[in-house]
Amino acid sequence: MYRKALFLALLLIFTLGLGCVDDGSVVLIDGSSTVFPITEAVAEEFQIVNPSVMITAGVSGTGGGFKKFCAGEIDINGASRPIKESEITACEKNGVEYIELMVAYDGITVVVNPDNDFVDYLTVEELGEIWKPESRVEKWSDVRPGWPDREIFLAGPDTDSGTFDYFTETIMGESGASRSDYTKSSDDDMLVRAVAGEKDALGYFGYAYYAENQDKLKAVPIDAGEGPMYPTPETIEKKEYSLSRPLFIYVNTESLERPEVFAFVEYYLQNSGFFAKDVGYVSLANETKNEMLERLK
Repeated sequence: MYRKALFLALLLIFTLGLGCVDDGSVVLIDGSSTVFPITEAVAEEFQIVNPSVMITAGVSGTGGGFKKFCAGEIDINGASRPIKESEITACEKNGVEYIELMVAYDGITVVVNPDNDFVDYLTVEELGEIWKPESRVEKWSDVRPGWPDREIFLAGPDTDSGTFDYFTETIMGESGASRSDYTKSSDDDMLVRAVAGEKDALGYFGYAYYAENQDKLKAVPIDAGEGPMYPTPETIEKKEYSLSRPLFIYVNTESLERPEVFAFVEYYLQNSGFFAKDVGYVSLANETKNEMLERLK
């Protein structure tokens, strides 16, 4: 309660300079389902003392969000990977200029059902065999001798997802290189339910969704050559976990000229550490956070 009250007080102080914001002002956000929990938390707090500003946040995935962002349809895009060259070209074509702002760190978490008592870890090579295009892995016994002769139920992000892009690039060495015969969704909560509801499921998504559902899921340590490593705030922050990655928001610079957008983004950056940790991600170092604030100016 004290932390909540403290942040509300700080937010109230922060908003004293927002008298120039018009009633009915709207900030449009879309993009990554991984970044969404941070954005949602920031938006809820911001709107408590700025009720005249409406923050609308959609979840189209990183790629889906960039389609809207580069068309000039939204002010901010949440992204769980850096912008692609094709997206840079699309923004340039439409005259959309932007700034890239890092807001937190995440570790893509590979999960199985908690009733799974044999998957003690997976190597990067084994993950590659499971998820590569035209993979012949159908059963657990295809992954490692001695594992059950039962079919694996695979669940993961859809192809518009930045998590999909980052996972395939890291594991397969090529963004987008993945088998297609798995249960896909842009909704990470749906992926949580899919793995939690199937004894032989295997899936992956952002760490916050695992952290919030540890009673329903079992995280799998990943061995990238130096022994199995669990995703934890410590291993993610130190980049010891092989699927650690930064999370971003991209902001249209023309939108930043509107006081409500600038105020929201500034508040987002100033308090990103609190909100990232609050929803289950890893906060930026103060030096990095200050660099992002300088970039905003």
